[in-house]
Amino acid sequence: MRIVKSAVVYTALSLMANAAVAEGTDISALRSGDMMKLTIHSAPISASDDTFTAETGEELSISDFSGQIVLMNFWATWCAPCREEMPSLSALQSELGGADFAVVTIATGPNPAPAMARFMDEEGIDNLPLHTDLRQQFARSMGVMGLPVTVILDRNGQEIARLQGDADWASDSARAIFAALIAAE
Repeated sequence: MRIVKSAVVYTALSLMANAAVAEGTDISALRSGDMMKLTIHSAPISASDDTFTAETGEELSISDFSGQIVLMNFWATWCAPCREEMPSLSALQSELGGADFAVVTIATGPNPAPAMARFMDEEGIDNLPLHTDLRQQFARSMGVMGLPVTVILDRNGQEIARLQGDADWASDSARAIFAALIAAE
């Protein structure tokens, strides 16, 4: 009986989270394919104030992207699923990137700059940042427990959705989700 009760509670919480409205925009109906793994929060969640290192060496935080919808992807050079999804992140940045939207990639853990550059070169990617989080402090503060993890932030820097694992970020569903978020805010 305890298992049944737990299953009912878990299912109810999942349904409430996935039916959430982000800043007045219901994106749950736009999910299909890989985007079905996207957990949409019932209310925006405050994100970390910790910093990570830009490819230029300066320290950045989420507040540096204020005013933009941000897809923040945590990855590593040794991560096979990261390699699988990186071209679709690049395609999404090419299509939607600009003043209203950015794909922000953060290599988490020991990822030497030459290895990161080689990774991107091998995938033919030249439009995504090579930000790092060497000690994984930022990733931990964002609740990243494995790789890849993608967090969607609203224009106020609050987390509105999260996807654990790889996904096709250039799919029709993903593009529709981000187009709706960009248009709504």
